[in-house]
Amino acid sequence: MAKKDPYAALRFKEFRFFLFMRFAMVFAWAMQFVIIEWEVYSITKDPLSLGFIGLMEIIPAVCMALFAGHIVDQNEKKSLLVKCLLGFSVISLGLFLITVPSIQESLSLSNVLLIVYILVFLGGFVRAFIGPTVFSLLSLIVPKKYYPNAATWSSSTWQMGSVFGPAVAGISIGLMGVHWSMCLVFGFTILALMGLSQIERKPILNPKIGEPIFQSLKEGVRFVFKNQTILGAISLDMFAVLFGGAVALLPIFAQDILKVGSEGFGILRAAPAVGSILTMLLAAYFSLNKNAGKKLLIAIFIFGGSIILFGLSEIFWISVLALFLSGVADGVSVVIRNTILQLHTPDHMRGRVSSVNSIFVGSSNELGAFESGVTAKLMGAVKAVIFGGCMTIGTVLVTAYVSPKFRNLDLEKEVEDLEKED
Repeated sequence: MAKKDPYAALRFKEFRFFLFMRFAMVFAWAMQFVIIEWEVYSITKDPLSLGFIGLMEIIPAVCMALFAGHIVDQNEKKSLLVKCLLGFSVISLGLFLITVPSIQESLSLSNVLLIVYILVFLGGFVRAFIGPTVFSLLSLIVPKKYYPNAATWSSSTWQMGSVFGPAVAGISIGLMGVHWSMCLVFGFTILALMGLSQIERKPILNPKIGEPIFQSLKEGVRFVFKNQTILGAISLDMFAVLFGGAVALLPIFAQDILKVGSEGFGILRAAPAVGSILTMLLAAYFSLNKNAGKKLLIAIFIFGGSIILFGLSEIFWISVLALFLSGVADGVSVVIRNTILQLHTPDHMRGRVSSVNSIFVGSSNELGAFESGVTAKLMGAVKAVIFGGCMTIGTVLVTAYVSPKFRNLDLEKEVEDLEKED
């Protein structure tokens, strides 16, 4: 049975290429975001400028999310993802060029900053399509009974990219500088395209091809808000990420508080993802489906506590440990949430549901970065991080009290029923 084989999804050749593609794409995106954070803060020395990076990406990502979901559900997934990756590569190339020393010297710092923000803004449009396309393509590569296993490996691969991207970014900034670090980002976007080329085109499962766009969008939003399990999972995670956005302030902690330089910055940036990936790899062997609701609430409570510990710490290794623990908790959250989405979303609505999820959760990373930048400007970086951790814990306590149905959620029976259908 699928749950007894931790490598079940990996036995499908296309799924292995899918993981390769996803790793290369996430690695490049995570590395690029960290390089941008470092460059912008180096130019401005203003914490609010870090918040604006997130804001520039979140505006187009949110505005286009629902429309992107409709387009994904109406079109073939592989071809659409090829276009997304090509767009990403063009943006990476633009950032590579704007960091050429001779070009920077010919422009004022304000103009360099403006161009970086414009490219990040364009990246937000690309991101709006990437999430729902990847989510939908995954379900077409493996049979439904393997969705929980595939979701775990896919999430683990995403976290691997999040681990190595920031770590390599921090190291490469110190060794090669920002300019050649961006060249490495561009190279990984090409690798992602190569991996995607090994996946065949997939059928379009939506029976309502040509459906009026606003009717389609209305149906997708209505489905999410009527499904209390999906709504509860993505709402809880959204508030946790929104208020727990300490990662956005890491350049400040690395440069001004802990004073550990770019190498220490890379370690701090990678610590949460290391914890996350270890948790996800273990989740392939030990199921989190039993009492999933309680486990999700406990995990996000621990996440909030770890963020508070990070804000209070003035010792580098304690800060790294706190971020590592936040990653462990986040890993549990991601696995459970992705399993819920894969099991509870109909095939013909995956693009739209994933887009709503990206508005709730994916966009909250950048919105959280903006919130952290604003609160850091108003109350200081340390107080801003502690405030965010307290708000995260408060959100968990409120959710546990007002939603007993979600608190008692158990996915074990659903997975067992799928295996019996085989």
